[in-house]
Amino acid sequence: MKLDVIKLDGGKAGSVDLGDEIFGLDPRADILHRVVRWQRNKAQAGTHKVKTRSETSYSTKKIYRQKGTGGARHGDRNAPIFRKGGIYKGPTPRSHEHDLPKKIRKLGLKHALSAKAAEGKLIVLDEAVMAEPKTGALAKQFKELGWKKVLVIDGSEVNDNFLRASANIDGLDVLPSMGANVYDILKRDTLVLTKAGVEALEARLK
Repeated sequence: MKLDVIKLDGGKAGSVDLGDEIFGLDPRADILHRVVRWQRNKAQAGTHKVKTRSETSYSTKKIYRQKGTGGARHGDRNAPIFRKGGIYKGPTPRSHEHDLPKKIRKLGLKHALSAKAAEGKLIVLDEAVMAEPKTGALAKQFKELGWKKVLVIDGSEVNDNFLRASANIDGLDVLPSMGANVYDILKRDTLVLTKAGVEALEARLK
């Protein structure tokens, strides 16, 4: 697969060959779903917590005598049956993470890249470099290019000025090649890879 390479100002900067084994696959929704679910579950805090009857603040004194009331037999007000009592078998802090084979994770990233290429929403940029960290200048260039919700993936390191300029632009994310992941790729409308990013991803996924 051959794609044109552009510059930040919209000018052309040649072309690049993209490997079909990474960018030319037929996207599979089931694999993408498995990888995204694995990512989101791994990121979930798991700090949900309710109070059991031993942790609520009522007295543990028996609320009325055992016999002779004509009602049910109760102990203290912390029982789950009472309002503001302890919760029975509620959530406790735990990890939601589960295992996913490395081969599936790798395949998921290939299918995410292929999905963007198939939709025509994959752009190859010559380089993501700015002389000065000017947010307004970068936002203007992105507007002229018609990019709104964009993920930019660079090589092993991101240019510091470009990163600082992009930090306050709504809808723009910038990642190094090792940070490339299925969820962020699918979340944004347009995927922009620098030439260094393409080389790094191909080296990582081959």
